[in-house]
Amino acid sequence: MKLRVLSADDVTSLLPMRDCIEVMERALAAFARGQVVQPVRLMTRTMDESGVLALMPAYVGGIGFGFKAVTVFHGNDERGLPSHQGIITLIDAETGTPLALMDGTRITAMRTAAVSAVATRHLARTDASVATIIGTGVQARAHAEALACVRELSEIRIVGRRPEAARALATELADHLPTRAFDDAAAALDGADIVATVTASPAPVFAPEAIAPGTHINAVGAYTATTREVPSETVAAARVFVDDRTAALSEAGDLLLAIADGAIDESHVVGTLGEVLIGQVQGRTDAQQITIFESLGLGLEDIAAASHVYGRALEDGIGTDVEI
Repeated sequence: MKLRVLSADDVTSLLPMRDCIEVMERALAAFARGQVVQPVRLMTRTMDESGVLALMPAYVGGIGFGFKAVTVFHGNDERGLPSHQGIITLIDAETGTPLALMDGTRITAMRTAAVSAVATRHLARTDASVATIIGTGVQARAHAEALACVRELSEIRIVGRRPEAARALATELADHLPTRAFDDAAAALDGADIVATVTASPAPVFAPEAIAPGTHINAVGAYTATTREVPSETVAAARVFVDDRTAALSEAGDLLLAIADGAIDESHVVGTLGEVLIGQVQGRTDAQQITIFESLGLGLEDIAAASHVYGRALEDGIGTDVEI
């Protein structure tokens, strides 16, 4: 049996951000149409809870079959390593034969930002032109690239807990994106139309009054039931969409803590992003609404992205075939 092995560099060359956005849109629409089989991810923590291993299998009808194994170790920042690392295995849906093994770290970064871009395309105001990204890591960089693909942005503001990191990222991106660093979240949010929260913070990263009417928020960083980036007041004031309702109501601290605070109940979730894409649920209904897309990340997104990479790799002769 031969397995096609694809490195992070291979993935990067085969999955441009604009392509990834279109792949994510098709995959999320397939999910809403009932063409996906996907359990809630299995998460195993280290004894000291410093790290987590998540297994994310999915079958996406007509697109792909397989699983991602991903680890999250936030202490890796001090080690010079990514906080999120993973591998993806693709499997033949007819025979069960493994087809490919590829870097999942780059795909995780790409598909997460691409899904936020899909949400922004369909939920942000059409005239939105100023984006604020709260966070300075891998996802901040990917979100700057992705958001610029779906809106004509006059400015991308970068802010984080370490101002020097925000300045470094803004400088890195400034040669091809209109980026500017801010030292203060309130200042960075003043006049912003689009917000992406991509931090590891366990507590809200902005005050409720910092969000103006008409803002769209991509809430990305909080992936456990006990962590949040968005205050309960903002969640309660917003029209809220999720990637998967079952996962969101078991894992999304932004929502679960707002429910615990009595600010909302489960019915506050309007629907999934996929349902918006296929017209089952209406997205933004007026220009003054605050909209939130609560992103946890789904195995179907990884498998759709990996399947696209694998198809391109076969066409272009990229990767290494290993006999197993």
